[in-house]
Amino acid sequence: MSTTHQYDLQVKKEHLDELHHVNNVQYLQWVQEIAGAHWKALIEKETYSFGTWVVRSHKIDYKRPAKQNDWLTLKTYVAYTEGFLSQRVVKIYFKDISTLVAQCNTQWCYLNATTHMLEPIPEKVFQLFH
Repeated sequence: MSTTHQYDLQVKKEHLDELHHVNNVQYLQWVQEIAGAHWKALIEKETYSFGTWVVRSHKIDYKRPAKQNDWLTLKTYVAYTEGFLSQRVVKIYFKDISTLVAQCNTQWCYLNATTHMLEPIPEKVFQLFH
């Protein structure tokens, strides 16, 4: 099983669209933020020189609307890594009732930190995720 990372947040007015639901762009922002937080948590004590990640694609399924003042729990993990690709899952739940609000599957590409060219995911990275 892959390592997981999670945190809670409260929906604020600036997260909303004209229907007073969380804006779909905001969900993408949270997906990227938790992915970055998970990666930083995994490598914070490492001395290895890691590459960098860029998004290849996002697929979001919206299940229920979230509104101002709702508390949400965001959970993420890496489902698989192969070659230079990594599939990350982010699930967003209502905190108190653990009902799924949205789920995003993101495909990330691993790049060499210097050349910014695609690079196979090193075994060291694979070990961090699993």
